[in-house]
Amino acid sequence: MAVTVDNTDDLTRAPGASVTPDTLPNDLDITDLVVGGGTEAGPRDTVQVQYQGIRVSDSGEFDSSWGRGGTPVEFPLNGVIDGFKLGISGMREGGRRILVVPPHQGYGDRGVPPVIPANAHLVFVVDLVKVN
Repeated sequence: MAVTVDNTDDLTRAPGASVTPDTLPNDLDITDLVVGGGTEAGPRDTVQVQYQGIRVSDSGEFDSSWGRGGTPVEFPLNGVIDGFKLGISGMREGGRRILVVPPHQGYGDRGVPPVIPANAHLVFVVDLVKVN
């Protein structure tokens, strides 16, 4: 699978990611675009992030904090899908990371109709703004 990010390193702007599906990973795939230098996130931390979420099946954006005014979203990592919890844990503030999330680490066979179909592979480009 190929993930193209138009803006790889300017964390003040949306990443502009798109996906070309071919071979899909069986487990979470993590690629750092920018390695942050701040506090490292742990699996029980509450974090503030900017993100773009894309369905692999049709390359459609299904959610984006950038699309809702560019305000970071805050949540505890122990309250989100495994792909987010595992993919953001170990990331440092100021970093930008691509997460390719297989269904069993995302929304599984239930999906989130009508936005995310059942058994969907998802791609997230995540900027870690702050670890609380």
